[in-house]
Amino acid sequence: MTRGLIVLVFSALSAAGAQAEAEFSPRVWLNPGVYSLHFDRSKDLRDDNVGLGVELALARDHAVMAGTFINSNRARSRYGTYAWRPFNGRSAGLDLAAGIVVGALDGYPNYRNGGWFVVLLPLLAVEGRRFGANLSVIPTIAGRVDGAVAVQFKVRAW
Repeated sequence: MTRGLIVLVFSALSAAGAQAEAEFSPRVWLNPGVYSLHFDRSKDLRDDNVGLGVELALARDHAVMAGTFINSNRARSRYGTYAWRPFNGRSAGLDLAAGIVVGALDGYPNYRNGGWFVVLLPLLAVEGRRFGANLSVIPTIAGRVDGAVAVQFKVRAW
């Protein structure tokens, strides 16, 4: 039942997005970091991961992102990613896009001693004319990464 509902929603988003693709022009978004709501609330983890990031949406379904922030372990992280968002559409005056983010991230002391590692995360982007948000789920990797629901608010610069 759940799988069928997900396929139906993504199919509708994809069909709606195909019609609007001709109207798309590249966009630049800036963000002040990431807010993460951790699954294990008993740990002393930072939720407000302030920083600076930039996202360049090349097309409705392709974007690149880079930035830096203070992570949940209170260490500096840097990232560079590619977002593939093949499922997109429009609802209530907002552009919606869903897909995956793949890239590299560093700065987590319990994982590779703070060194770089590959990330692969689900992504849901919700965008208005000037403001938007990227939502993702970070999985827990026992003893290395603490899972969370992550929200990245963004403002359109161009």
